[in-house]
Amino acid sequence: MSVTHTLSPASTPAPAKPKAPRPRADFECALADASGIGEVQRRLSLPERLANNDAVRRAAVLVLLLVIWEVYARWADNPLLFPTFSLTLETFLHDLLDGTLIDRTRTSLYPLALGYAGGIALAALFTSLAVSSRIGADILTTLTAMFNPLPAIAVLPLALIWFGLGVPSLVFVIIHSVLWAVSLSTLTGFRSVPETLRLSGRNCGLKGVRYVALILIPAAFPAILAGLKIGWAFAWRTLVAAELVFGVSSRSGGLGWYIFEARAELDTPKVFAGLFTVILIGLLVESVIFRVIEAKTVQKWGMQR
Repeated sequence: MSVTHTLSPASTPAPAKPKAPRPRADFECALADASGIGEVQRRLSLPERLANNDAVRRAAVLVLLLVIWEVYARWADNPLLFPTFSLTLETFLHDLLDGTLIDRTRTSLYPLALGYAGGIALAALFTSLAVSSRIGADILTTLTAMFNPLPAIAVLPLALIWFGLGVPSLVFVIIHSVLWAVSLSTLTGFRSVPETLRLSGRNCGLKGVRYVALILIPAAFPAILAGLKIGWAFAWRTLVAAELVFGVSSRSGGLGWYIFEARAELDTPKVFAGLFTVILIGLLVESVIFRVIEAKTVQKWGMQR
């Protein structure tokens, strides 16, 4: 026997009525007098425009360093130990105009370009394998941990045994100095790509080379560019150090050998002129080539301020 309970209409809860919004009083605000605020927009003065220019600020830092150099050298008054900037500049211009520094710079830049390009190509190959497979990532991580702390100049004696005295030995050690730094930075950049971008690329049907070129490389390009800068610095330092220690390459000395010869002759202004040339080339590459790449890529994409 079953008992059925029914609810009477009186016991059914009535639906809650929506509350009427409370009336709000209207407010009227009088317009404020903006004459005392000052200039909202105006053209910057020349000193303000110069202060906001990166090139001008960096040039000011360089001028300040050169002034300090000149003042200290004149105060020390010992050209054999520390020549003045004016004497160094005179030596630099003399060797530049007679073609000595141009020939030495050309001799150094040739193996540098070969080694730097070879290191970047191998780094691209290694990182592509590391991104595509777990075994490739393990191989690259292990090799980077082994060889990245190894100074390139320590590998040069072995390169001389394998390739002899000349450009191939320099190219080998430059590749060694570039490869691991660029590979490590690139792999770190790839691993830091957000998962949302990865899934977006997969949803668009991107695979293989197109997935790496259109998704991973643009997203990881700040880290890749940092690796390229570090690789360039390592390559330049390795080349000069190798020429300083082991001398000539391809029957003629580069900037490192130019500095070594000047040291052997106790021609300190010439040593400073060689160092000044190395610094100028580094500033030119950093301020022109890499700066243009940054402006056309990461700054244009809004990834870097």
